[in-house]
Amino acid sequence: MSVEQKVLDAMKKAGKPLKTGEIAELTGLDKKEVEKVIKKLKKEGKIESPKRCYYAPSS
Repeated sequence: MSVEQKVLDAMKKAGKPLKTGEIAELTGLDKKEVEKVIKKLKKEGKIESPKRCYYAPSS
C-alpha cells in the first residue's frame, strides 16, 4: 500500500477532518512525510481542507 493510500484510508476511517499530527499518529508515519503527502493529494484534488490545518477526503 502506498503512503498516499495509507493517508487517505486513515482520513476515511476517521470520518471527520483531521490535523496532520493526528494523521501521522493513525498511520504511524512521520509528520513531515504526512505533510508532503497532504500537499501532493491536495494538488491532485483528492483531499480538501474544510478549515485551516484540517484535512478530509474530497467528496
